[in-house]
Amino acid sequence: MNDRNPAARTRYSRRWILTRAGLTAAAVAVPTAWLARSAMADDNTRATVDMEMVLLAAQVDPPKDNSDPTDGCKDHVLAVEQALQARGLLDAAQVDGHFGSSTVDAYSAWQKKLGYDGLDANGMPGPTSLAKLGEGKFDVSNKVSAGDRGDSYGGETTNTRTVQMLGAADDKLSWDITLTQGSYNSSNPGSAGTHDGGGVVDVNVNDLDDTQRWETVKALRTVGFAAWLRTPDDGFEYHIHAVGVSDPDLSTAAQPQVYDYFVGKNGLANHNDDNTPDEYRVDFTWWEKYQRG
Repeated sequence: MNDRNPAARTRYSRRWILTRAGLTAAAVAVPTAWLARSAMADDNTRATVDMEMVLLAAQVDPPKDNSDPTDGCKDHVLAVEQALQARGLLDAAQVDGHFGSSTVDAYSAWQKKLGYDGLDANGMPGPTSLAKLGEGKFDVSNKVSAGDRGDSYGGETTNTRTVQMLGAADDKLSWDITLTQGSYNSSNPGSAGTHDGGGVVDVNVNDLDDTQRWETVKALRTVGFAAWLRTPDDGFEYHIHAVGVSDPDLSTAAQPQVYDYFVGKNGLANHNDDNTPDEYRVDFTWWEKYQRG
């Protein structure tokens, strides 16, 4: 969920993006595990909820076959669930630090209570709805925003966060990243709803050789996309499908693809193993974590 009033539509060059973001062209190695800042408060301070950790759990927890919290996320999710329970939106039994489907539904109900609907009530916390939920209970750190939904990259509609991510990935390559499909597009039934929201794009690879295709997958993953090379063996024409991890505007169909990527699967309905060669894999990350280096 974006939770923002749309800003003026802007098109960016990748050099401008990298200058503004303060990035370098070098790939950044990100560890597979991290320690989150604690959301628990002592007697004299309010709790602090890390929005990045809450978003991670909101994508990774619902498809699990258990209710184990995601590493580093439990305290932050607990604070959110306690606030939802206090507002009568979540049963006490579901306050467990696991952002499962019940918590997604409760958060969606909170968004609707604030007057949001459609994509803005997708159960993914946005910066405004999360801050309002925390009033008198917790502060919010590491806020994540999708930015302007009317932005574009190479003529295809995306949000500002996705534009910045594509620009950073493009800078790692000696060829250009071009899109065949952008975001906020519900007109393609072959996409199964994954492009209905933000953060999801398809990349054209027709003019690339095999090595270039895999290098493009690696560049996209490095900056925070869950990205896979789709092939005729998968039932598709060659292209790269990329999902911006922790984009608050992800459609309900795209959110589980982040979980698949997280556990080494292909993001398709069959949930087969990721076919990406080892040399083109990187540690799991997302845009804001990548920027911090």
